[in-house]
Amino acid sequence: MAKNPSRSGKPWTTEDVRELKALAKENTPTRVIALKLSRTEGAVYSKAQAEGVSLKPTNRSPYNRRAKK
Repeated sequence: MAKNPSRSGKPWTTEDVRELKALAKENTPTRVIALKLSRTEGAVYSKAQAEGVSLKPTNRSPYNRRAKK
């Protein structure tokens, strides 16, 4: 059986919501957002929908793979 994240079932703080919005804006994959926030993917999807945050990927890489000049 899978282990629940440490914050599973706990209320979302304003800082959690702020970080969710920032990570979603950076095109971070939902699974990574869930790991960073110690939440389940389902909880991240639910909160994003409640806050009006889109988790759909844009047509750009979520990671900076090229070195910036």
